[in-house]
Amino acid sequence: MASVHVLHRGYADAGVGSSVVLVRDGDASIIVDPGMVKSRSLILDPLAALGVAPEAVTHVFLSHHHPDHTINIALFPNAEVVDFWARYIGDQWLDHEGDGYRLSPRSQLWLTPGHTNEDASLIVEADDAVYAMTHAWWHADRTPEVDPLGDDQAALEASRARLLARADIVIPGHGGPFRVR
Repeated sequence: MASVHVLHRGYADAGVGSSVVLVRDGDASIIVDPGMVKSRSLILDPLAALGVAPEAVTHVFLSHHHPDHTINIALFPNAEVVDFWARYIGDQWLDHEGDGYRLSPRSQLWLTPGHTNEDASLIVEADDAVYAMTHAWWHADRTPEVDPLGDDQAALEASRARLLARADIVIPGHGGPFRVR
């Protein structure tokens, strides 16, 4: 059984806040992009309402290394941190397989460059849909079409096409979910 819960709906307007997501998959509790929010309670309160203590989080997944997606990693002291090329546990820097690496039975990392060359997305085969947590889009309306901070627009377009071919629901980096099909 796998489920996806948006803890914080991100935004990028007068301020910037990342979309923060909880994925539950068997014994795994995965937090996606615990970045900038107005108050840490905007992450911790919805997490508590779902019955998950910060110490029980098993993984933190980072779509990329911008501070607006990473600044609250330390809220989850026992979590393995996973990015596009490695896993980090305590003082250990451990490689993983890259594209297709599984954080849990129904959650896998896809390399999706474009916004940065080191972007990754988390694909979750949940009970109700296939979700993609990604920074390939900023907002639920799929804007901006051309990423003003992107490293490689052509790579971004290829990443978007790959994600749209698989996902039913996309949770963009700074907005609420949007349905693909």
